[in-house]
Amino acid sequence: MAPTLSLAPAAPADIPALERLVNHAYRGDASRQGWTTEADLLDGTRVDAAELHRMLAAPGATLLVGRNEQGEPVACAYLHVQPPQLYLGMLSVQPTLQAQGVGRLLLQAAEQHARQYGCHRIKITVISDRTELLAWYERHGYQRTGATEAFPTDPRFGVPRKPLALLVLTKSLG
Repeated sequence: MAPTLSLAPAAPADIPALERLVNHAYRGDASRQGWTTEADLLDGTRVDAAELHRMLAAPGATLLVGRNEQGEPVACAYLHVQPPQLYLGMLSVQPTLQAQGVGRLLLQAAEQHARQYGCHRIKITVISDRTELLAWYERHGYQRTGATEAFPTDPRFGVPRKPLALLVLTKSLG
């Protein structure tokens, strides 16, 4: 059963906590407490404060934050309306709360957000080597499109230990 979370758009004051949350969810030793770690694939950070500010300011974008009962950010997802689809990225859950249904709650919130803005499909990208994460998204209705995107070369998003590609998946909201 998923913990009780309140979901709301992030504000600029949330950026330091979100930077810690996202980086702990994906990189470094803290990320190894959960199953979404990229620590074996990439060195460095997943996101920095400047990028979070840019994401927050992008037209049509929302950084959705899940807060625990104490009001602390423990999950987030980047939602960017790009009609006719919504781009979903940076889905992050505090490592100690992973595998408890929090990610599923964020996916449901993303679908609701997409429908609210008239989007009929959600697009995501996942590192091709992340077989367990690809399987998780596929269990939630996402399908591989066959398309790939280059992994960002900017070291602000991490330094790959080997060449990486992003697989494009979509889910139709019918």
